Amino acid sequence: MAPALIQEVDDSTTWRPTLTLTPVETDLQRLLLDVANYIDNNPEAPDAESHVALPDDLVREPIVLRFTGGWVRDKLLGVDSHDIDVAVNKMTGFQFGLRLKEYLEIPGNPEKYGLEGVATTDKQNQKVTSTDKSKIVGGLHKIEANPEKSKHLETVTTRILGLDIDIVNLRKETYTDDSRNPQMEFGTPEEDALRRDATVNAMFYNLNTEEIEDFTGRGHDDMRDKILRTPLDPHQTFKDDPLRVLRLIRFASRLQYQVDPKALAAMRDADIKDALRRKISRERVGIEIEKSLRKGHPHEALRLVFKLDLYETIFSDPTVETADHYKPDTDGWQTMIDVLQDMTDNDRTLARHLTRDEEENFSAWLLAALVPYRDAPQPEPPAPGRKLPPPVAATVAKEGIKATNKVTDLVIAAVRNQHEISAFVDRLNERNRRPDKALEGDDPAARDILGMAIRRWGSTWRSQMMYSFLVDIVEDQDSVEATQRKYTAFVKHLHDLDILEAYNLKPLLDGKALSKALSTPPGTWMKDALDVVMAWQLRHPGITDPGQAIEEVKQKRGELTSVLVHHFLKLTIRPLFAKNRPITVTESGRKMMKPWKSSVNSSALDLLGWSVSALDDKLVEEVWPLVVPPVLTLLDDWEAKYKRKGAELLHDLLKATPPALLMRTGLAEVFEEALMACLTWLPTITPEDESIALLSVVYPCLLQLSMVRYSKELSSSSKFLDTIIRKGVIQGYSLANQYPRIVAVLFQELVPLLHALGIESVKHLKYILPTLTETLIHPLASAQMPTLTAAVKALQAVILNGWPRMSEYRGEVLKGLTLCWLNTHEMKGEDADGLRREMRETVAMLRVALGGGSGFDEDCQTLLVADGRLTGLLGQA
Repeated sequence: MAPALIQEVDDSTTWRPTLTLTPVETDLQRLLLDVANYIDNNPEAPDAESHVALPDDLVREPIVLRFTGGWVRDKLLGVDSHDIDVAVNKMTGFQFGLRLKEYLEIPGNPEKYGLEGVATTDKQNQKVTSTDKSKIVGGLHKIEANPEKSKHLETVTTRILGLDIDIVNLRKETYTDDSRNPQMEFGTPEEDALRRDATVNAMFYNLNTEEIEDFTGRGHDDMRDKILRTPLDPHQTFKDDPLRVLRLIRFASRLQYQVDPKALAAMRDADIKDALRRKISRERVGIEIEKSLRKGHPHEALRLVFKLDLYETIFSDPTVETADHYKPDTDGWQTMIDVLQDMTDNDRTLARHLTRDEEENFSAWLLAALVPYRDAPQPEPPAPGRKLPPPVAATVAKEGIKATNKVTDLVIAAVRNQHEISAFVDRLNERNRRPDKALEGDDPAARDILGMAIRRWGSTWRSQMMYSFLVDIVEDQDSVEATQRKYTAFVKHLHDLDILEAYNLKPLLDGKALSKALSTPPGTWMKDALDVVMAWQLRHPGITDPGQAIEEVKQKRGELTSVLVHHFLKLTIRPLFAKNRPITVTESGRKMMKPWKSSVNSSALDLLGWSVSALDDKLVEEVWPLVVPPVLTLLDDWEAKYKRKGAELLHDLLKATPPALLMRTGLAEVFEEALMACLTWLPTITPEDESIALLSVVYPCLLQLSMVRYSKELSSSSKFLDTIIRKGVIQGYSLANQYPRIVAVLFQELVPLLHALGIESVKHLKYILPTLTETLIHPLASAQMPTLTAAVKALQAVILNGWPRMSEYRGEVLKGLTLCWLNTHEMKGEDADGLRREMRETVAMLRVALGGGSGFDEDCQTLLVADGRLTGLLGQA
């Protein structure tokens, strides 16, 4: 007998009194009935014992098969269903499944139904797909009878022709007060129907008679009237299995049916809520809630949850005692869910951008359900410095409804970012409302500011924004339209800026490329620095070539260079050099290393060096308060290598410093004091190599300080240079003249100082010339060619700048040159040849300085007569 045709109606969820099978369902019906007939004719079953005894009165019955529950309901509603529960009257599901497999293993049988057989290997099972074109029957998956876990006797699941099939026996259930997991045994169709959650889910389609069976007597009528009613007394039904409360909520929201008033009253009952909290696993609660919010009409599901005072029963952390649990603020729930429903129903701008698909729509409703926990206090970390625990709302999601890690992470992000998102929306609204008013802080309309915010919020920013919107709705229920306008304008602004997908934007530079461009080793600094580069990238969407970004980093006046300098000095360098850091000690009582000396922060000085080298006269004004403290800290350090680094940095800093800035800040004296102190770092207190390295950078830095500080005050400049020569070179020589390499550095650094003084350097001749002569005539000096060369070049600077006074000092000069010549004239090598060239050049300079008629030639003749070896030095007089 063929099933009757479905009555044609427009509403796909309107009840139809009859149903029809699809061709695939017809093939399945035919297969199952043939298997039943095969079993009846071949009663010898394979070895498959059941945990539940078969009643004697069923042993002699023929097998009767029924499609049950949700499939029947959906077919009557004209809704396709790929999940079919098959009920067997006298066998467990596993027993029937084994006979099904046995039947299909008989050659020729599978082909009757367009099949190839039953999967016996994993490879074959992988061929079983969700479409009706699959020719392989899925492997039989047995679910053991286990009342402790509420399993349906021995159920078997499989897939046939793209349909998910559960095979189980008809049963009746006996409940205890402390568990929803019943004792089960074989039952009649009537008993099986009466144990179900709702009459509309209790109808069967009898495969043998091809009739719809309504053993409750109310299923047809309740479908017609769109009512959800329990087959038995609702209070007892819910007490037996409190999960049925949530199932009725789910079906009410999905089918848009009204719940029977008696059932509603029982669902509100305190005993039922207590049983729901006590007897139902949170995994099962979570499954029902997710189904309710993911499909159908989530608004109705939440309406019932709130209306029936079930919110705290469902959305709570079961690991926390009720007395200690935070009391959620459910005020405004109706307004909130109504607004969300209106948005999604009417395709408003916010909904189009924030709930684009099923996943984001589910997230919106789940987050709406957690809004009552918006003001819950943030749990304290277990110990100082430890990771911050998740917000209460996230714990409720994780423990209360067993949300996945993905969903829990979304809740954490939504709660933690809500205030920032709301503040952005308010600030942009204020900017749009009062464009003439100056706003403090970052521009809330700027592409880079908003783009970086979206990148911080991550790929779920839309759902997080929806949560913030719903929180603001609840917080200000009298301004719903204004709140909608603010958020709509904000999202539209993001759309106009084309940054809705900013979290997916690929950076132009990676850490390796940036590190190379900055000539700085990779380190922890890269992550934040790359964010700076990304913000620049957002400000310049037209730049797509990584080479352009690298050039921006390298050029001094580039925008990217400027923002990186600000970033490094403010957020990377300054925290490491902060003066107010607490003094801490190690377990052994030793003072801990300064943060900027730590190997963890080894790149800090490289970044500081790059930042200083990138400064120009404009940028140095902006970062002056940021760059000076770390430079001075280095200069004041007790280790020579860090003092040297400080002097190098200060030298570069002064090159970019306008004189007016130095004068305005009054730091010249501070720099002078720090640098002059370095001139005393001489042997034996300071190792010779360290002293040489330090002096070699301090003297040029002092000279640069003089040029900037006294750019328009020549007299003051001269006095400063005089001080450097006296307290540095002359005093340094007196203290360390037994160290030839130190002496060489002092003479080398003397030359630019003399040039800077010019003619005024004559005041130092009576001190300088004796030191130079003493060095040149020292009997052991010939072993130190670099020192002699440095002394000769310093002598040249003396002659060049103090030539008017050379007449009275010519004897001192000739003394040093001639004796040095005689001591070294037989020495071989490039250094000796170079020294002799410099000495001949010095004699020539002296001759020009003295001019004709000075008696210089006569002096030279006298010297040549005394020792002919001087011919190479003095020439033919």
